[in-house]
Amino acid sequence: QSESLVVCDVAEDLVEKLRKFRFRKETNNAAIIMKIDKDKQLVVLDEEHEVFDFLVSLTSEKTFIVYSYKYQHEDGRVSYPLCFIFSSPVGCKPEQQMMYAGSKNKLVQTAELTKVFEIRNTEDLTEEWLREKLGFFH
Repeated sequence: QSESLVVCDVAEDLVEKLRKFRFRKETNNAAIIMKIDKDKQLVVLDEEHEVFDFLVSLTSEKTFIVYSYKYQHEDGRVSYPLCFIFSSPVGCKPEQQMMYAGSKNKLVQTAELTKVFEIRNTEDLTEEWLREKLGFFH
């Protein structure tokens, strides 16, 4: 008997926060980090950050990140792409992995994001990595 994929709902207040985040006017880098509340089966806000360095502090927990990044194009234009980063480190419990995997698409749809990146090793999560990923979206 295999466990069925659990799709967690997105907490109401988080839906609202993501909506506001999408239309923010600030020009700094900022991130919303989300996690799953296993008991409530809800995707909830974990923390918010305004610098890139926070990415280094990610633990081996599975994590959803919505990141607003100030991207300087080669022609001098500046854009602020919203990225969805799904960190899926090796070695986390299968039950947890399934909850996160099952909820990822729902969260991406809720946040209406198109730039979705998955990363296995959080040490690879650098600004260079993100710029390279965004480079494909010219």
